[in-house]
Amino acid sequence: MALSEEPAAGAAEDPAEDPVEDAGEDAALACGAALESFGESAETRELLGRLPAVLADRSAREGALERFRVIMDKYQEQPHLLDPHLEWMLNLLLEFVQNKTSPADLVHLAFKFLYIISKVRGYKTFLRLFPHEVADVQPVLDMFTNQNPKDHETWETRYMLLLWLSVTCLIPFDFSRLDGNLSQPGQERASTMDRILQVAESYLVVSDKARDAAAVLVSKFVTRPDVKQKKMASFLDWSLCTLARSSFQTIEGVIAMDGTLQALAQIFKHGKREDCLPYAATVLQCLDSCRLPDSNQTLLRKLGVKLVQRLGLTFLKPQVAKWRYQRGCRSLAESLQHSIQNPREPVTQAETPDSDGQDDVPEEVESVIEQLLVGLKDKDTIVRWSAAKGIGRMAGRLPKELADDVTGSVLDCFSFQETDSAWHGGCLALAELGRRGLLLPSRLSDVVPVILRALTYEEKRGACSVGSNVRDAACYVCWAFARAYEPQELKPFVAAISSALVIATVFDRDVNCRRAASAAFQENVGRQGTFPHGIDILTTADYFAVGNRSNCFLVIRTIRELSAKALRNLAQRAPEHTAREVFPRLLSMTQSSDLHTRHGAVLACAEVARSLHTLATQQGRPVSDFLDEKAMHGLKQIHQQLYDRQLYRGLGGELMRQAVCILIENAALSKMPFRGDAVIDGWQWLINDTLKNLHLISSHSRQHIKEAAVSALAALCSEYHAPEPGEAEAAAQEELVKLYLAELQSPEEMTRCGCALALGALPAFFLKGRLRQVLAGLRAVTHISPKDVSFAEARRDALKAISRICQTVGVRAEGPPDEAVCRENVSQIYCTLLDCLKDYTTDSRGDVGAWVREAAMTSLMDLTLLLGRNQPELIEAPLCQRLMCCLAQQASEKIDRFRAHAARVFLALLHADSPAIPHVPARPELERLFPRAAVASVNWGAPSQAFPRMARLLGLPAYRYHTLLGLAVSVGGLTESTVRYSTQGLFEYMKEIRNDPAALEDLGGTLLQVFEDNLLNDRVSVPLLKTLDQMLANGCFDIFTAQENHPFCVKLLALCKEEIKKSKDVQKLRSSIAVFCGLVQFPGDVRRKVLLQLFLLLCHPFPVIRKNTASQVYEMVLTYDVVPAAVLDEVMAVLSSTAWDAELPAVRAQRNHLCDLLGVPRPQLVPKPAVR
Repeated sequence: MALSEEPAAGAAEDPAEDPVEDAGEDAALACGAALESFGESAETRELLGRLPAVLADRSAREGALERFRVIMDKYQEQPHLLDPHLEWMLNLLLEFVQNKTSPADLVHLAFKFLYIISKVRGYKTFLRLFPHEVADVQPVLDMFTNQNPKDHETWETRYMLLLWLSVTCLIPFDFSRLDGNLSQPGQERASTMDRILQVAESYLVVSDKARDAAAVLVSKFVTRPDVKQKKMASFLDWSLCTLARSSFQTIEGVIAMDGTLQALAQIFKHGKREDCLPYAATVLQCLDSCRLPDSNQTLLRKLGVKLVQRLGLTFLKPQVAKWRYQRGCRSLAESLQHSIQNPREPVTQAETPDSDGQDDVPEEVESVIEQLLVGLKDKDTIVRWSAAKGIGRMAGRLPKELADDVTGSVLDCFSFQETDSAWHGGCLALAELGRRGLLLPSRLSDVVPVILRALTYEEKRGACSVGSNVRDAACYVCWAFARAYEPQELKPFVAAISSALVIATVFDRDVNCRRAASAAFQENVGRQGTFPHGIDILTTADYFAVGNRSNCFLVIRTIRELSAKALRNLAQRAPEHTAREVFPRLLSMTQSSDLHTRHGAVLACAEVARSLHTLATQQGRPVSDFLDEKAMHGLKQIHQQLYDRQLYRGLGGELMRQAVCILIENAALSKMPFRGDAVIDGWQWLINDTLKNLHLISSHSRQHIKEAAVSALAALCSEYHAPEPGEAEAAAQEELVKLYLAELQSPEEMTRCGCALALGALPAFFLKGRLRQVLAGLRAVTHISPKDVSFAEARRDALKAISRICQTVGVRAEGPPDEAVCRENVSQIYCTLLDCLKDYTTDSRGDVGAWVREAAMTSLMDLTLLLGRNQPELIEAPLCQRLMCCLAQQASEKIDRFRAHAARVFLALLHADSPAIPHVPARPELERLFPRAAVASVNWGAPSQAFPRMARLLGLPAYRYHTLLGLAVSVGGLTESTVRYSTQGLFEYMKEIRNDPAALEDLGGTLLQVFEDNLLNDRVSVPLLKTLDQMLANGCFDIFTAQENHPFCVKLLALCKEEIKKSKDVQKLRSSIAVFCGLVQFPGDVRRKVLLQLFLLLCHPFPVIRKNTASQVYEMVLTYDVVPAAVLDEVMAVLSSTAWDAELPAVRAQRNHLCDLLGVPRPQLVPKPAVR
């Protein structure tokens, strides 16, 4: 709904305005908030009290300011909670300000805090508490002498001082009494009036927020009785001169005009009419010459409109229009109580002549009204809203006939030749007129049709459309009318308004408009009581329910698709009307020249045809009872007409391909009698062409079109390529299978995707005798070769196709391998799927292999459950063990989404029953570790919940290798939460076996086996080195230090040396340095070899590696007792004082010195072989 600003005129100036309603709304908003009191009172008091203490420390000062800002911001929605505390906060801060010994920085800091309070509570409320005695005028005025208007760090001080000065201007004493004798011998002083006016004028043209406060000061000062006689004329003259010489095309001009317009608007708002009236015409004339509507500055145009309406109100006498419509009781509770006790009598308008004739309206009012009407069409909402409020205020002071003319001019905004801005402004103006009782019931017959059109307003602009703001404002008008009129006044229009609001509530594509329509409908139900089925509709389509687009369109991918499905639901309710009226109209719209109309019509035809067929089947009637021969012919002609007009090409063709594919699917599922018709060949061509050219379709539409084409193919083959049930048409079978298998080797990835899914969608009778050939073709797609290594999506879709084919053909243990999943081919299918769990391909998109692994896990689950239900004996023990171990590895890896998916598949297979999956390794232990009831609520995507549970698998020998492989990648990863919780899970297990040499030997051997199997595989080896570093640093293998040259550390050293041999990967080298430093703790010959490796790295060609090695060796020397005490100080001095990023000869000398100190042989340079 459109948002209202604070009422711009007080009740005394504009009696037509009703502040009670606004106050009630504010109270309602406040009651709906969560806070109950100012809970940070003690903290705030302590914070303000220690401002002098934090002044010297910039960091502490900024911290205190930020903390206070955070505290205050909590109360932006409920600022009234601060009211009991404003006085003591103000007094604390003013003590610093008024203390003459306070440093200037403390004064500025106090004003910053004061500004934050005024921003949250609003300066109008906060300023009342400022001291405003006669004695305060001079001190506040004197403070301006120390202010620098160009200091942008202290603008809050100037802002608050100007507001404080504006409060002191309200004292009822003549300022001349404060001046004394101004002309003493030898000196002349400016009067207080002159000083204040000089300050105000100087700050009206500054670039910061002090300009706004200066405008407030001017409005309070110039309108004083003693000042207006002496200074108002001169100030207005200065203001008009400033406007005349300023240009809105320069920054300086915009700033000057902004401040001046604010000041003038405030003066004409707060000043008495008789004081302002003599100058109003001159100001209006100057304002016209400024040509503000031509400015591109939104704020200037808004201020121009505000000033114009204030001038207009000055021209007109303040009065309550006797002719206005008065509903009477405005409180809903009182209204309901009154209606129960005394049924309301119809309100009649008294036809009394106006006491003021048209001759009393000055001619300038016409110019004002004209400018406000122009403001209604402004391109910015805030300008239109200000103009709408101005129209409402002006109409409330005009005679009835002239006000009606204004209403007619507002209605002129609703021409289809006008822009959406004019429609929006017109709606806001009508809402204001209605809210104020200025739109008489006699005008409703003209207004309601306009509002109904506005509720469906939309204007296309290029590839998008505008109009949501118009529809939202039209809902606001309906909401305002519900509050403004008696039920009998709106009764003739209830049917039209209620149906329009329901349609907008349910079918508008913009969530804000749906919610606005729902709110307007609710207001009408509550206040009018005449809306049919109001409560029932509100219960179903409330404000929150309509926020969900899919829920909104279906229960109560795109708007047109959802609208088509909604039509399908409606067709069930009125089938005869749909078939007779709606369907022929939809068929005609499929040939529209407008793309969006054409697209929506084809989708609607598909959904309505399917709905009518479903209804006919339920009633045992033929579909021809609803769709006659002409309708059938129209359905068949859609494709050919689109093809002949070449409407399948380009971006628009993407939409039409998808729509016609949906039409094909629905026609086939509806068993339309088209078998043998030429249209089938046309449909088949469209599907094949779409699947082969998916790479030419834009990426954002590709997935939807691919899915639509595959679904259409499955339905088409099942219905129209089967002469007899369960029997394929030989020619079609041969042609389609051959075509799709050939395209699986296409150089285009998307073509492979489409054809793979097409093969997966074929019905069982189409695959009969071709299963082995189809599976071989899909298997070839899943293999990674150098030319198609990045075709991850093709491999993913091939796996999906294999899984779907297995579900389609079923399982027969002893059946032929060309017709079903059987003993002969099941192992090969499993191997294909399991091999894809090793796909860790990466490219610029990241780990694209994860898509393949996810599809492989899903396919493995579906296949295993299928076999478990039908032929569990086909699940061999080695395959089942490999499957469960691979799933355990995936459930221990680092990507949350895929880890969660793997865990769900793992548990689905573990807990499968009726019957259970055979040969699951260590099933009793697994069921104890993962009880069905306990794991049901676990969020496996959360590292904190997943890793502690998966790490338990390290205790099961069958799962240890793969779990350790997955955990190593996670522990050595980059994501903080993944690293933390995976490390926690690993170390908890290590703590359990720390004193068990056999278990530790087994884990260490498994860890080394993982390292050896993934040597030079950076995806595993780099994080594994980080994992080993953490394990060594945390003493996980301390038990091995009791034995010299333990096999674990010997082999680990050898593997690390092999891993970094000739490596230029800085990350890998750094991780290996940390591992070498951890290996130093193991005694024996291995320690000497480790030190030798570290000293070699001290002279690495990369300076960053040399520095990193020296730093870690220094920490190693401090951590482990490996250096003799006699040379310890010298070793540490060399390590810390040497510039290891210097030239290699100098570094090498220091390295050799370290070798001598530690008794390690100096590394020798190996001469490069001579080049012949």
